[in-house]
Amino acid sequence: MLWLCMAGWSQAHFLVLLPADDVLSAQRAKTADLQILFTHPMEQGPIMELGKPQRFGMLAGGQRYDLSEFLRPQKTQDKTTYAASVPLRRPGDYVFYFEPAPYWEATEEKLIVHYTKVVVNFAGVERGWDAMVGMPVEIEPLVRPYGLWTGNTFRGIVRKDGKPVPFAQVEVEYYNEGGRVKPPNDAFITQLIKADSGGVFSYSMPKAGWWGFAALVDSEQKMKNPAGKLVSVELGGVMWVKTVDMK
Repeated sequence: MLWLCMAGWSQAHFLVLLPADDVLSAQRAKTADLQILFTHPMEQGPIMELGKPQRFGMLAGGQRYDLSEFLRPQKTQDKTTYAASVPLRRPGDYVFYFEPAPYWEATEEKLIVHYTKVVVNFAGVERGWDAMVGMPVEIEPLVRPYGLWTGNTFRGIVRKDGKPVPFAQVEVEYYNEGGRVKPPNDAFITQLIKADSGGVFSYSMPKAGWWGFAALVDSEQKMKNPAGKLVSVELGGVMWVKTVDMK
């Protein structure tokens, strides 16, 4: 019974990269405030320890920017999480991305690396929302990933090393802030999608808030776990999008 409980908790890890909002006006904000943690979004826990990240940056106007100087480590439930406040200088789309240190998941005997991104629009200039960071596994959005109504359908292409991944598995979870949503059973915690032969997937989001899409691919290369043993590696391309109720 204990093993079954641990196995349930070990599923559906998500690297969470959430800005305060996905659309910012020049009159109300000139910084993007982000929170970064590794957890189970629907269940709101547990929070896992985040090691020193490999990369934290942003893609804007065709240029890449290293944002490591803006990262602020903090403690949440005694685990390391991060926050950042990044100045926005020009109108346009900002693709924020985060590459964490590999996380050792002992219950699954594998390392996990989730390459994660989110798009923030600033001051109404819609240019660059579909720009690709070039991460090993990445979701290419086919729908503008901001300004979405509840019920809209998000579509994307799962890419590995730039190439579509046929029939890739995509996990979807709602960031259940405050635990307001009570799933009737465990099957509702994580939604599962299988991409088509071109790596394209789609999902209609039924509730307002942040939704995480995690495209999961096994790495051909093994890595050493904390004990020095070569183990399998799960690579995830994660993207976050927000929906808003129509009033």
